[in-house]
Amino acid sequence: MAPVSASAFEYAPAPESRSAVDIAPSYGLFIDGEFTDATGGKVFKTVSPSTEEVLSEVAEASEEDVDRAVKAARKAFEKWSALPGAERAKYLFRIARIIQERSRELAVLETLNNGKPIKETRDADLPLVAAHFFYYAGWADKLDHAGFGANPRPLGVAGQVIPWNFPLLMLAWKIAPALATGNTVVLKPAETTPLSALFFADICRQAGLPKGVVNIVTGDGRPGAALVAHPDVNKVAFTGSTAVGKAIARTVAGTRKKLTLELGGKGANIVFDDAPIDQAVEGIVNGIFFNQGQVCCAGSRLIVQESIQDELLDALKRRLSTLRLGDPLDKNTDIGAINSAEQLARITALADAGEAEGAERWSPACELPDAGYWFAPTLFTNVTQAHTIAREEIFGPVLSVLSFRTPDEAVAKANNTQYGLSAGIWSEKGSRILAVASKLRAGVVWSNTFNKFDPTSPFGGYKESGFGREGGRHGLEAYLDV
Repeated sequence: MAPVSASAFEYAPAPESRSAVDIAPSYGLFIDGEFTDATGGKVFKTVSPSTEEVLSEVAEASEEDVDRAVKAARKAFEKWSALPGAERAKYLFRIARIIQERSRELAVLETLNNGKPIKETRDADLPLVAAHFFYYAGWADKLDHAGFGANPRPLGVAGQVIPWNFPLLMLAWKIAPALATGNTVVLKPAETTPLSALFFADICRQAGLPKGVVNIVTGDGRPGAALVAHPDVNKVAFTGSTAVGKAIARTVAGTRKKLTLELGGKGANIVFDDAPIDQAVEGIVNGIFFNQGQVCCAGSRLIVQESIQDELLDALKRRLSTLRLGDPLDKNTDIGAINSAEQLARITALADAGEAEGAERWSPACELPDAGYWFAPTLFTNVTQAHTIAREEIFGPVLSVLSFRTPDEAVAKANNTQYGLSAGIWSEKGSRILAVASKLRAGVVWSNTFNKFDPTSPFGGYKESGFGREGGRHGLEAYLDV
């Protein structure tokens, strides 16, 4: 696929080989250490977003299947929770090493099923997945020293529901701390991206993990809802949309279940007049076009100081014109496919609404492939805080640009959202960064960078972005009876 615009030289195609991964024609549910058919034999097809090719058929779990999985997890909990932390750590270390050994296979699989570029799955997702298991393996025998009192106890069975934008990484965020603290797991991956979770089930078997400690049930929202509502689940962890998060909170209300929610976002990326322009441009691009903008903490609102707005936008447009959109398996690709036809329709509708409301739309010259789900990188100027595109989470490669004159105005505009997940600040003055960061209602604030993650650092939001923290020492608390 040709680059978005002509450049001084052309890149030859550099596709990663699909032969790195062997996808079976069909997959069952993973319950009590074995793959099994769904009750009633229902299946659904999972496709590659970049080609619309059917990758495999996957079992559709019923309420009865969810109950089987929870019972398997409950049975396994007694022995798993009784293991010394050092013994649980051995399994986590083993899983982390197998992930590293199979990282090329898993990166290709994730790109095929999700649509994101191979350089992201290979260089960002998979190293972080392994790092989370390594990190929480280190905590497994040190829970007495985590700050939650002596001899903290696990909760029991954790029901975990994860999204499609980072299928394997969100699995790691959920499963690693749950196992380290002695809980057992029933995980429900997103309907459009079930394959990496099913491959992880095979990794659990390869690592010799005791049966029932990790169970995987696949399907649409119905098995997820059944898992959340199951009376023998002690902990619910959900990452996904705010609307579904609210429904889960209503379901869990009045029960003794512990709950963490990591929901939507409308992150502000604030650029002051003393910021290094070229560095800021790279951060802006990474903030909104990484994973096609399908990131809950994406920097989807660029709030730039008025005096440098024109200079910054000129530089940003030049940079966008060099991005390469196309085959996600090509190592030169910057912008991959949108995950599903449904998500593409949502992005398209919201972008059209922005244009209809008077914002000025711009995209680089871009040839979209004929097959698959694609959306060109897009930015909007002349945006006000009243515009739909400045208020609603688009979850796509769409950037809204607003301006400010004073730091107080920047803070006011950044906080003018129902969300509170992330923000970025670009300035050469450390004192300014600290002063502004302390006023932002966002769970994560990046300084002169964006979308940087580390397993030792907690992540989570305020307001309608949810509550609770994942990652770091803080991520242990959600899985302990404290």
